[in-house]
Amino acid sequence: MGVRRDSAVGEQGSDGGRESAKAAKGSPSKQPGKRAAAGKDAPAKKAAPSGRGSASGKRTASPAKKTAPAKKAAPAAKKAAPAKKTAPAKKAAASAKKATPAKKAAPAAESSTPAKKVAPIKKAPPPRKQLVAPKKATAAVKAAPAETVVEPAGDESRTALVRRARRINRELAEVYPYAHPELDFENPFQLVVATVLSAQTTDLRVNQTTPALFAKYPTPEDLAAANPEEVEEILRPTGFFRAKTKSVIGLSKALTEDFGGEVPGRLEDLVKLPGVGRKTAFVVLGNAFGRPGITVDTHFQRLVRRWRWTGETDPDKIEAAVGALFPKSDWTDLSHHVIWHGRRICHARKPACGACPIAALCPAYGEGETDPEKAEKLLKYEKGGLPGQRLKPPQAYLDAGGRPAPPLGAG
Repeated sequence: MGVRRDSAVGEQGSDGGRESAKAAKGSPSKQPGKRAAAGKDAPAKKAAPSGRGSASGKRTASPAKKTAPAKKAAPAAKKAAPAKKTAPAKKAAASAKKATPAKKAAPAAESSTPAKKVAPIKKAPPPRKQLVAPKKATAAVKAAPAETVVEPAGDESRTALVRRARRINRELAEVYPYAHPELDFENPFQLVVATVLSAQTTDLRVNQTTPALFAKYPTPEDLAAANPEEVEEILRPTGFFRAKTKSVIGLSKALTEDFGGEVPGRLEDLVKLPGVGRKTAFVVLGNAFGRPGITVDTHFQRLVRRWRWTGETDPDKIEAAVGALFPKSDWTDLSHHVIWHGRRICHARKPACGACPIAALCPAYGEGETDPEKAEKLLKYEKGGLPGQRLKPPQAYLDAGGRPAPPLGAG
């Protein structure tokens, strides 16, 4: 028993009993070493309370060497630390708060081996979460086309949107019963050429230019063999005349070489011609061959977005979205009604909202002039008493009070 007291006294007496107290409180790194040593040598723990009875530091010098293994035990305690980290979070927190004696710490070290077996069970939930995320993502992707193709106004349902869109078309049909393609043409060849020339200009300007062109080159064979410089000079008023000359000569050569000089009546054949896209093809199919098609020009795009028939900006997607709202037999006349309304009343910069016949059905009412008298001054063509776009309009248009456009160069 004297030896055990001496060893305890030696730890205190070497510093007069002060540094040992500081070491016990201020240096946590040494405490784990002592606890680990006490775990191996149980009597050393019992000797700790009797340390107060020692008074000589000299006598403790030789036993202090025996306590050196306690310092070597510190690495063993550090090695045991990872086992505590692998234990569950709740057990680690509890062990930190209680600061249990060395005897209780030993079972915790032993329990570290089962903790390794439990760890894979806790790692299993993350894969389950990863499996759930793709399901949500795919659901959103599938729902996106339905939302982007059609945007009902406010809380408007799909059924309500279809009814409102068709009612707008009926109202416009009563306002413009004489609606027709506003390009002068006498056959499919003239129509396809005029439609290609209408890009980036007005139908009126095209109608004033094509008479001289068709008088000199009446057939695809004639235009295919034309001198490009002469054609450029004729097409100069339409703008982009060099590119348009290349397109009309190119499509004339394609018609001559691939289709025997005749305009094909199929969409897949028309879009192969130089300068002919879906818009031009549907104009030709609908007005020269009587086959339904939607013409998505700048006026059509502007109005269907204002009416919230769709929120799309790509012409092909607009065509698909609007086509789903109407029966196929209505597509060609629908295009005429919308385009006519866009040119005459629902203008791009300043719509004449106060003179609009479908104001009650328009979600964008109020974007333009709402005063009836001021709005009436904004009307164009026959509604405003101005000449139309065609030099040779249909008789129904003339009977309704429409006026033909003046020829090129007329005052």
